[in-house]
Formats: sequence, C-alpha cells, structure tokens
Amino acid sequence: MIEQDTIKLLRECDAGVKMGVASIDETLDYVKNNELKQNLSECKEKHEELRSEIETSLAKFHDDGKEPNPMAKTMSWVKTNAKMLTKESDNTVADLITDGCNMGVKTLNKYLNKYEAADENSKDIAKRLINIEQDLAMNIRSFL
Repeated sequence: MIEQDTIKLLRECDAGVKMGVASIDETLDYVKNNELKQNLSECKEKHEELRSEIETSLAKFHDDGKEPNPMAKTMSWVKTNAKMLTKESDNTVADLITDGCNMGVKTLNKYLNKYEAADENSKDIAKRLINIEQDLAMNIRSFL
C-alpha cells in the first residue's frame, strides 16, 4: 500500500509540475512587466528542479510518471489563448496564473489526503510543490 500510494502521489506531482511549466510557458511571452516576468521565470525554474527530483524518485519504482490530463491541458490552453486575444495584459496573465496555482494547490491537497499511505519523501515533494504554487499566487497578487 505504501509503495502504490507513493507512486500515485508522485505521478500526480509529476503531472502538476508539467502543467505548471506549460502554463507559465503559454503566458510568459505576453508579460511586459519585468518583475512579473522574473516571478514566473523563477517559479518555472523551481518547477523544473522539482520535476527532476520527481523523475528520480519515480525511477526508483521503474515508473515513467504521468502527463497532465489532456482535457485539462486543452482547456487551459483554450482559456489562456482566448483571454489573451481579448485582453493581452499583465493583469490577465496574473489572473490566469493565479487561477492555475489555486487549482494546483486544491488538486495536490486532494491527492495528498487521498494517498495518505505514501512515504514521507513523496509527501514532502507534494508539500513543496503546493508551497511553490501558493508563493507564486501571493507574489503576483499586485498584478491582478
């Protein structure tokens, strides 16, 4: 049970990290403000560092990880592009990213509770990812 919950939690973290990086990549080119751009770039770096750690942990279980849900990824892409077409601004980017962070925090907490038998390392990874998402949402509030 511990091993299965650990793998499942790590997979969800993997999908979450990939979704976060994709969302930042989709919006970064629209950002005008240097501070907002720096916040997003730094968060992307943190996501990529954590992704490397997740991949290493999953490799110990001979698991390749998980891609984000294709429907969720498509919906995110459509929402981002539709909003940016109608109102290309730092405010719109901050709004989209904040929504994504909030969804990520909610989803990761759900999986942290669901896979409570996961090992402490995978729980720590999930909690760090949650903190990265919460910090980004907090840091970009002034752009809303």
